[in-house]
Amino acid sequence: MGLLNLLLESPTTFLLVVIPLLYAVIFHEIAHGLAAYFFGDPTAKLMGRLSLNPLKHLDPMGTIMLFIFGFGWARPVPVNFSYIGNNRGALIAVSAAGIVTNLILAFLALFFLQLTMPAEGTVSYRALVFFAYINIILASLNLIPLPPLDGSKILMGFLPRSIQEYIGYFEHFGFLIVILLLFMGVLTPIIHLVFNILYGLIAALLPG
Repeated sequence: MGLLNLLLESPTTFLLVVIPLLYAVIFHEIAHGLAAYFFGDPTAKLMGRLSLNPLKHLDPMGTIMLFIFGFGWARPVPVNFSYIGNNRGALIAVSAAGIVTNLILAFLALFFLQLTMPAEGTVSYRALVFFAYINIILASLNLIPLPPLDGSKILMGFLPRSIQEYIGYFEHFGFLIVILLLFMGVLTPIIHLVFNILYGLIAALLPG
């Protein structure tokens, strides 16, 4: 479900979650930049991409996709892996940082839902469930190993340099492929499978 469907079904819930959800996409990218900075890459910091100013992050197409389909993206934070060198652990950590951030946000939303126990169908219940749902969807989409999604970079961390460069070549037009596959529904079953796995893991971590 996208934000437009939520707007039609529950305008109050939409107003409550629209800003947090946009920042969930932004936090995803900032997490990449912070992880890269931790491993010695100052590129994102020098370009002002560690800012919370949404104008520095929001991507028009990614925002539209979030509103229509429920998963989208912000402008990718620039990462210069030459600062990181051959540190495979750093490559995987930087690539996974956004996914981990979305999972933490989903966990917090579901934890707060369990803590407050609002009645099912209320605005607060719908807002927390929707926020958690979209964050898990964002994490699920990005785990798919297709360039330029994060999953492809995580995979690259386990592959030889020659194959890394071959996969990296597809990043130049990867977004077009991903958008086409999303519109065709090819990625939907994969996203739902990963969603169910991630949701199960989060549910197992929640108390009680």
